[in-house]
Amino acid sequence: MFRLFKRIVRTEAIFAFACLIFTIGQVWLELKIPDYMTDITRLIQTDGSTMTEIIKTGGWMLLCALLSLICAVIVGYISATLSSKFSYKVRNRIFSKVERFGLNEIKTFSTSSLITRTTNDVSQIEMFIAMGLSGMLRSPVMAVMAISKILNKGLEWTTLVALEVAFLLTVIIILMCLVVPKFKIMQKLIDRVNGVTRENLTGIRVIRAFNAEKYQLNRFEKENNKLTKTQMFNQKVLSLIGPTMNIVMHSLMLGIYIIGAILINKAGMMDKINLFSNMIVFSSYGMQVIMSFMMLSIIFMMWPRVSVSAGRINEILDTESSIVEGTFSGKTEEVGVVEFKNVSFKYPDADEYILKDISFKAEKGETVAFIGSTGSGKSTLINLVPRFYDVTEGTVYVDGVDVKEYKEEALYNKLGYVSQKAFMFTGTVKDNVSFGKINKRKATTDEIKKAVKIAQGKDFVEEMDKQYNAHIARGGTNISGGQKQRLSIARAIARNPEIYIFDDSFSALDYKTDSILRKELKKYTKDATSLIVAQRIGTIINADKIIVLDKGECVGIGTHKELLKNCEVYKEIALSQLSKEELENAA
Repeated sequence: MFRLFKRIVRTEAIFAFACLIFTIGQVWLELKIPDYMTDITRLIQTDGSTMTEIIKTGGWMLLCALLSLICAVIVGYISATLSSKFSYKVRNRIFSKVERFGLNEIKTFSTSSLITRTTNDVSQIEMFIAMGLSGMLRSPVMAVMAISKILNKGLEWTTLVALEVAFLLTVIIILMCLVVPKFKIMQKLIDRVNGVTRENLTGIRVIRAFNAEKYQLNRFEKENNKLTKTQMFNQKVLSLIGPTMNIVMHSLMLGIYIIGAILINKAGMMDKINLFSNMIVFSSYGMQVIMSFMMLSIIFMMWPRVSVSAGRINEILDTESSIVEGTFSGKTEEVGVVEFKNVSFKYPDADEYILKDISFKAEKGETVAFIGSTGSGKSTLINLVPRFYDVTEGTVYVDGVDVKEYKEEALYNKLGYVSQKAFMFTGTVKDNVSFGKINKRKATTDEIKKAVKIAQGKDFVEEMDKQYNAHIARGGTNISGGQKQRLSIARAIARNPEIYIFDDSFSALDYKTDSILRKELKKYTKDATSLIVAQRIGTIINADKIIVLDKGECVGIGTHKELLKNCEVYKEIALSQLSKEELENAA
């Protein structure tokens, strides 16, 4: 928890110090009120006292109460401001940290867990800070000042307060030891409930199509029951603090008056007035001490969950990305050249290699295609170019420079990437297509229309309401899979990069649209390099170079005609899709 504070709090330290000063002022003023009450009691019992003296003392008491209220408002304002700024900074730090993660780190934390850590965990800490600055600072200050006030008021009463406080702290420590482990479990259970809920909402169509609502409900109930039972245990344990506080407060008051009655009964007439006055003051200060520890107990109730939340946030902030950014951002002599030299790759937690000793070179203006059976490593291979993963062995070069030496921005500015699963952002058609130039000069309307036209999306876009300003839902749920793919391709075209990467980006298109799109794309990207992963022979049949993968190994490199003659794996794939006559005439 304190490590997280140290990470984030810098300029706010002066405001926290101001909060402490105003808290001390507030407590001092509050503790002056019983002193004036004592003075008023003595004035009433003293012969010759005037009403003017009593009213004057009462006026000072009211002034202290007013100033204490002003200090409390200032402390509340500062604590609310600091807690909000703190949570703002923490959320930003988490988001920016996750943005720099490689895919390996992303997989370490589930999506639902990252969402919970960014929202629920941060909110827990924000609430704790808001209450802590106004309560956690006030409580020890109040306890110390109140105890200093009563130390000389009577050994018997002081001993009673010490015993009550010791009993209260013992109970709180025992309860905290019981709930802290459960709070750690509870936050993980919240992750799992969020995970099941998110999965259910994402896959709602499949769930309904297979009549799996009951199965999903049982899954949710199972996780929800675990979370509920854990929460109930914690709440039952922590609910003991309230009754304990009541017992302590009432027993303290009763004890003070019992001890006071005994002392007054044994004292002489002159001492009885002083003892009675001390008893009134002691009861006020004693209650202030107990109320201080009561406030601390509320903070202690929040502390276990907050400490767990802080630990979960620190897990993210402590995680270093396996992708270390390089320093190169200069211009290169070569343009649009991609080269793999003896590249092998395996996932960090895997024993077997996904890719083994891959070598090839894509020159400027060439179209290089990758084909192979499912699981042969096609997508993994091209994901090494934008450094979603780093190679285990060998080197990947872009324009003659190792991709590990590039600054990320410099590398990505050379690439136009179309993912295997087309993804749309919430916004408009225009927003999604121009997203490709978000860090460059803003795309013009003509550039957006041209990119959509090349990607064969003009017809369906201009049929939509508001056309290029038509709304696109998150994930593109209001358009078809083929439409999403075409807009994803348009996004890459609008970027106008040196190198295009198409990761099975034509699979949702019909054959006619696929053929027209590739012809138009070839015209537009004749000076750019294209790396294409595909399952269809028709998509890559005219590629300048086709690389055939089988179980992570390169088993053939050449043109369509060359591979039909020299590569059995390619021939088998081709014959499974087209007849022998179609293959002979295709190219």
